[in-house]
Amino acid sequence: MTATIPAPAEVAIESPEHRSRRLRLGVLLLVLAITAVLLALFTRSGTVEFRLAAPGASGPADIGVPAKPVALVLSVLALAIAIAHLWRGLSGRWAAALFALFGFAFVVTFICWAASGKIFPLTNQIQGTLALSTPLILGALAGVLCERAGVINIAIEGQLLAGACAAAIIATVSGSFLVGVVAAVLAGVFIAWLLAVFSIRYLVNQIVLGVLLVVFATGITGFLFDQLTQLTDGSARFNSPGTMQPIAIPVLSSIPILGPTVFEQTALVYAMVLVIALVTVALYRTRWGLRVRAVGEHPRAAATVGIKVLRVRYQAVLLAGAIAGLGGAYFTIGSTGGFTKEMTAGNGFIALAAVIMGRWHPIGATCAALFFGFTKALQGQLQVLATPIPTEVLQMTPYLLTVIAVAGAVGQVRPPKADGEPYVPE
Repeated sequence: MTATIPAPAEVAIESPEHRSRRLRLGVLLLVLAITAVLLALFTRSGTVEFRLAAPGASGPADIGVPAKPVALVLSVLALAIAIAHLWRGLSGRWAAALFALFGFAFVVTFICWAASGKIFPLTNQIQGTLALSTPLILGALAGVLCERAGVINIAIEGQLLAGACAAAIIATVSGSFLVGVVAAVLAGVFIAWLLAVFSIRYLVNQIVLGVLLVVFATGITGFLFDQLTQLTDGSARFNSPGTMQPIAIPVLSSIPILGPTVFEQTALVYAMVLVIALVTVALYRTRWGLRVRAVGEHPRAAATVGIKVLRVRYQAVLLAGAIAGLGGAYFTIGSTGGFTKEMTAGNGFIALAAVIMGRWHPIGATCAALFFGFTKALQGQLQVLATPIPTEVLQMTPYLLTVIAVAGAVGQVRPPKADGEPYVPE
């Protein structure tokens, strides 16, 4: 009888590419964690009061947190997570939770340093995040739809700008917010149609074309703004649509803290939530979504099973334009009540970054857009709190964090294989 020798346990060998990605992200996290530790060491002794109710409104009492001890604990926690990822790499089902915990620890440490001895209005931060994220989310969803179909949508900025301009002018002339929203959607579709025709039919380089469309939208909206405002009472006649009134959702709006801040929003915010659900279901639970993803991964193989590649790409790009146009309407009739030149201020490009950071998935892109909206809202809060950070640094913070976040995501994700590649039927 022969003895059976047990096979040696398999040892997982890390590929050089995976190791490079782990080290790159680990170094980035380590730099941020060390920054958090330094901020904690220089945090003044005192208490940060987190305000849970709007000024003058009844609600829960403020929560006082000892700034320096909390900052020290959270910064050490962030440092431990960074070292763990740099050493072995965070993977598995707990990885996302640990990365989220790292972000929470870094942000709270920063707030403790900046607002020690002051009041931090948490409800204002939540409201600001939602308001600033709404157009970013809609723009990111437009980017996801296009790129899942294999078309790079650099023109999100132009679609947002065209939608904002159309919504302001048409809503003012017609006196109807609904008509203004429809006009914004059509304006976004028009820019998307130009993208589709020149990239899909005439095979123009999609990146160059997207930049040109942004320049075109910037020029035409700026021209219209100048011409209309030069007329007698031009602003009153063509650029004073007002803003939509918030709609309170029964029962949900009565929830402490979150109710008044989250469930009392304009119709455009609720439409944004609906669009997130519809795009997610359409891409991953319908036959059409399967076709969109097929033409974005391998259009030649999709064509062999009878899928009309060009038609599907046209449909995805035009639908994306409609969604981006809806996001543009939020800039005017959803928030400011009027159009100004270049008012989107690069939000379309931040939305494109959210697409990459969100791994070309609607939910991931939404979470990334919420992160960028949070940083922009935090920048405004810190200016009000009169922190020692120079104003210019505060203004560049959201964009700097965008670059850092995308730098950490690049290499961790893979775009659709046929993204940006033209398709010529045989």
